[in-house]
Amino acid sequence: MSEQQFEPSVIAFLCNWCSYAGADLAGTSRIQYPTNLDIIRVMCSGRVNPLFIVNALQQGADGVLVSGCHPGDCHYMEGNFYARRRFTLMNELLNYVGVDAKRFNMSWVSASEGAKWKDVVEEVVENAKEAGPFEQFRRNKINW
Repeated sequence: MSEQQFEPSVIAFLCNWCSYAGADLAGTSRIQYPTNLDIIRVMCSGRVNPLFIVNALQQGADGVLVSGCHPGDCHYMEGNFYARRRFTLMNELLNYVGVDAKRFNMSWVSASEGAKWKDVVEEVVENAKEAGPFEQFRRNKINW
C-alpha cells in the first residue's frame, strides 16, 4: 500500500467538559476536519488509564490522542495535571519499547476552540500517516 493510499485509524480519548465539547463545536460549526478519528468520551483526561493507549494500539489503532481541558481549567480541579504527568511517562515508555513518538499525541482543547480542534486532528492524522501502519503490538485473533 503506498503512503498516499494509507489512511490511519486514530483513537481519541476526549474529556467530556472541554475537548469533547470543542469537537462538538467544530461539528456544529461545520468545520471540516479528517474523519480518521474514533472518539471515546471520558469524564476527565485524568481518568484515561495508560493501558487504554496500549490496548488501542493492540486493537489496530495507528495513533492515539488524549485531549483534555487546559491546565488550571479542569472541571475536576487537577485531573489534567495527573494526565499530563502520567502521559509524559507513557510517552517515554512507548519510546523505550520502540513506538514512534508520532503515534501518541496529547492536546488541550477547550469547549470554545472548535477551530483549534480541527488543527489538532489534522496534526494527529498527519503524524499517524508519517509513521505508517502500526503492526508492532497488534493482537492476533484467538480462535477458541
